[in-house]
Amino acid sequence: MALQFPPSFKSSAASHDYLSQLLRVLGEYHVAVELRHSSWSDAFGETLTLLNTFNAAWVQIDEPKFRFSIRQNYLPNITGFYYMRLHGRNAAQWWKHDKSEDRYNYLYSAGELKEFVETADAARQLVKKLYLYTNNHFSAKSIANAAMIKQQLGEPLEGEYRPEFLERYPELAGAVKTAPSLLHVHLPD
Repeated sequence: MALQFPPSFKSSAASHDYLSQLLRVLGEYHVAVELRHSSWSDAFGETLTLLNTFNAAWVQIDEPKFRFSIRQNYLPNITGFYYMRLHGRNAAQWWKHDKSEDRYNYLYSAGELKEFVETADAARQLVKKLYLYTNNHFSAKSIANAAMIKQQLGEPLEGEYRPEFLERYPELAGAVKTAPSLLHVHLPD
């Protein structure tokens, strides 16, 4: 279970109490906490102590940076699990957009993913479970990036992908199996 907080949720005595209460109530679950304001990383030791007390993973995020963005080291803080979310880097439409999904219109390049793949590979040696989510869901870009991550990690790419998907994301040609397109299926007479 993930608790995601907006950048307006700043580190303070009241927010620590609130977060502690939430984590106490959710104590029987594996909980990951996504914090975005730099006040949490400014008080790194205090934040780490709070999360570790409840065995909660500190979510590592990639998103467009803003003035008070949280600073992260991408290291796991607990051994139970590691949680990373890649939101995309569409800074131009992150805060000002016509539709909310526009902010996630970003495809990571193979080179940009390399840093996260190396981090994930190192983290999975230290934790029992690793969760790496691609949240740049606009036009199936999250699926393309997830497949690219699995490919770079040497993980099998299961399932079949439509030819149209490979036309849009040619960097995955040869890495994934294609399924026949429904547009090209001929029914017997």
